[in-house]
Formats: sequence, structure tokens, C-alpha cells
Amino acid sequence: MAVPVSSVVQRKRSRFGVRLQRITSSNFLHYQPAAQLGKDLIDLATFRPQPTASGHRPEEDEEEEIVIGWQEKLFSQFEVDLYQNEAACQSPLDYQYRQEILKLENLGGKKNRRIFTYTDSDRYTNLEEHCQRMTTAASEVPSFLVERMANVRRRRQDRREMVGSILKSRIVTWEPSEEFVRNNHVINTPLQTMHIMADLGPCKNLGYKKYEHVLCTLKVDSNGVITVKPDFTGLKGPYRIETEGEKQELWKYTIDNVSPLAQPEEEERERRVFNDLYGRHKEYLSSLVGTDFELTVPGALRLFVNGEVVSAQGYEYDNLYVHFFVELPATNWSSPAFRQLSGVTQTCATKSLGMDKVAYFSYPFTFEAFFLHEDESTDALPEWPVLYCEVLSLDFWQRCRVEGYGAVVLPATPGSHTLTVSTWRPVELGTVAELRRFFIGGSLELEDLSYVQIPGSFKGERLSRFGLRTETTGTVTFRLHCLQQSRAFMESSSLRKRMRSVLDRLEGFSQQSSIHNVLEAFRRARRRMQEARESLPQDLVNTSGALVS
Repeated sequence: MAVPVSSVVQRKRSRFGVRLQRITSSNFLHYQPAAQLGKDLIDLATFRPQPTASGHRPEEDEEEEIVIGWQEKLFSQFEVDLYQNEAACQSPLDYQYRQEILKLENLGGKKNRRIFTYTDSDRYTNLEEHCQRMTTAASEVPSFLVERMANVRRRRQDRREMVGSILKSRIVTWEPSEEFVRNNHVINTPLQTMHIMADLGPCKNLGYKKYEHVLCTLKVDSNGVITVKPDFTGLKGPYRIETEGEKQELWKYTIDNVSPLAQPEEEERERRVFNDLYGRHKEYLSSLVGTDFELTVPGALRLFVNGEVVSAQGYEYDNLYVHFFVELPATNWSSPAFRQLSGVTQTCATKSLGMDKVAYFSYPFTFEAFFLHEDESTDALPEWPVLYCEVLSLDFWQRCRVEGYGAVVLPATPGSHTLTVSTWRPVELGTVAELRRFFIGGSLELEDLSYVQIPGSFKGERLSRFGLRTETTGTVTFRLHCLQQSRAFMESSSLRKRMRSVLDRLEGFSQQSSIHNVLEAFRRARRRMQEARESLPQDLVNTSGALVS
């Protein structure tokens, strides 16, 4: 259980009540005959030793209750016997413990008998952290991370010095080195630990390590959170421990929080400290974020797209990868120099899904573009960026094959969109081309991927694809999250009205583009028909006109 601790003062004031009691030998529990309810019921008190004539119970020390403070040192019988010998003292802490034990002996002995503690400075705390196992395997080999976590000193770390409220080191390392990753892939939270122990050995054989048992472990980190394991007893009833060995015994114990309540003056002082701390932390976060919000220039639209190449399916060969790029229209569109408008996914093996084979990429990408409306004439039809993709396959012999080309106009509305792009590939007539593709790889390729649609650099009136033989292949799925930013969204001037009309036309561009292409084709056909009619003799024109009418 994790409980927040408000201050260091409260940690020092924390008190824990521990009560330990030996119920009886487990042999009595195992071999006790079934008793009938009523007069034949035998109480466990029958097996308890009776007091002597002097009134002293021989097993009176089998029940112990004590109150322990945070990081309060209670010596075990083993430590008392060890530190009484000066030759066993090696560190300054050992000599300090020896002086305290000698002082306790002069005062009549220690107040505890079975219950004792290991504080944050004791060797047991260090060894307990170092010997933790990560798995249940008998032949476990510690990894690099496990060794680093075992060797790190998590309890008394030196905190970094901060000047003012600005951290000197960088918050984000965009290009971390391998050594940086290895050194920082370790939890280094300052932590203080305390163990409440019990010596469950026989009454006359106290002080043996094999009889030591952990009753409770308490940890406090630098964030002010105390972790108690197992949790305080409360209303759940006591915990039980069954010892091992020839003489098995059953013990029960309880752990309660008996810390005194804080005085009103102390609570008010802590409240003021917390308010000041939260205020400083708020100022620190504000210094990281900044107060200036980046705005676009007047009359401009900022398009920001977080995209993902989700999957590709329906292709002939395995081990697929996708090459994609975004083409911006030649006029009114621009992109920051540091933003990439292209990318290549990883090679992905396919898996069967129904009748198709699907390759799941889940490859993320991001790009940013700006649209600056300069032409205010209403006849000008704005264009929208186009996403092109090329699907390729790579076999065991590193032979590459083109599986398909595709293109789609980016959504003109903000929000989340899932687009499925149908692809095709150019083919050659004859069996030789297919044999070449199968055995040695390679196939017809487009020199310019924008040829899938009308290229942005094309300035002519007619783009002929006559003689290009193609074959329909599979589909590629994209997931796009589009964001748009413009001052026109929050301004109420004529600029907003003018920009709003442009945005409305941009919103319908994906639908208008196909209609515009059809109307343009009919317009060109009508013009050619008009030219043909003008070149015919007048009598034939009248006859054809009569026939048409």
C-alpha cells in the first residue's frame, strides 16, 4: 500500500504499533482430534503453560507488543552478541552500534526481545536490494539492466543543483547516444527503506539468522510516498507465519499506524509550505512551455498531419515495404525546410487474413505545410496536396519488385481519416516479362511517381497515357490525423470572410477535383467537335445539324 507523506516532519513523527504472538505449535493443529460441538469442545487455552507458584509464565515472552518510530533502531539478539565483540566492528556504524548496545546493557538491557528493525543504513537493506531475483528460473543470469539496478544507490542520491526555476540540463534529448541510453535506463529515485523483523526461534536459542522473518517493509521516496508491505492490519485481521523445521509453530502479528495527529499550527504551516511549493512548480512549468503561442501569418492556413501507414494487402509477393511522399501544389503552398515530405517503411512479412495476405506496418510519419492565399479571384480553384505511394517487395535473394503505385488527395477537413488507396502497376505483354519478374526480379517502373495522377509540373493541355498497359494490384491503408490553423478561424473582419470562402472551396476540393476533371474533358471534346464542324463544307454542316436536331 502506498500512502502520501506530507513532509519530513511527519515522517519523523510516524509511529507503528507491532504485536507478535505465538498461537501454538502447529503439531497441535495438525493432530487435534475432531471435537463435537458443546461439552466435548477443547479450548486452545488448555495447552497453554500454567503459571508457576511465583506467578511467572515460562512462555511469557512468546507475546510481545511494541511501538516503533520511523528509522528507529531496535537491536536483535544476534546484533547484541555480535557487537559486544570489538573485533567484529569494521565500520564507523559498527562502532556506533557497539556504544549504543553497551549503554543499553548499563541501563538494564534492551526493551525488545523478538521484534527488532533494520534501518536504511544497515547491511541487510543493501543485501536485500542486491539479491532480488527478477524471474523464478533456477539458473537466472542477471542482465545489464538488473546489475545496474542492483548496484545503484537509490536511497541517498545527491540532488542536482538548480539555479532559479530553470533546469540547466535539457528536458528532451532528440538524438541520444548509445552510452546515454545505457546510463539513463535506470530508475534512480532516492528511497529510504526500513524493515520490521522478528526472531521466531526457540526461547533459549534466540540470535540465529535462520529464524529471522520479515514482518513488514516500509519505503519512503523523494516524492513523499510511503509504501507499506504488507499493508496495515486494520480490520482485516492478523497476519500469520508458519515456521519450518522439525518443530513447526504458528505465529500471528498485527501492524497498525499509531502516529499522533498533527496539531492545527503544524497543519497550517504545512499548508503554507505546499502552496508555496505548488506555486514555484507552476512557475517552473510555465517557464518550460513559454507564454507565446505561435500564430500563422494573416491570410495563411497551416496544415499539420500526423499519419500512419497501417497496412497493405492483396499483393502477389511477400516482404513488402512502402515508399511514400507528399507533393505540394506548385502555387501558394510551401513547407518548412526541416520537415520531410517523404518516407520509407520497414520491410514487413505478410500474414493470411481470409483470402488475402496482409502486411501490418503501423509506421508513423508527420509533415507540415502552409497555404498562402494570394489570388483573390473567385474563379481560381485552389489545389490540395496529394499523397503518393509505391509498394515494393524484397525476396530472400534481395531481388526487388514493384507491386503497385497509388495516390490520394489529402482530406481537406480536419479530424481523423482512414484512407484506402488502390494501386496498379505497369505490365509488359508476353510470357517472357513474367518469367523475368519471377526468376530475376525487376519490372517496369515509373520514372516520375507523380505520373500516377496529373503531375504538378505538367503545363500542357493534354496528358496522354496511350499505350500504357497496367494491372490492378492491392490496396494500402493510411490513417491520417489532420489539424488546421489559421487566424481566419478567430477573426471577424473581411479577412475572415475572404479566407472562409477559400476554406469552403478547399473543403470541397476532394469532391470537386473529380467533377472538374470530367467537366474539363467534356469541354475539350466539345471544342474539338466545334473545330471539326468548322472544317466541314457548309452543306454538310446543315445536314448534320438537321440530323442532330
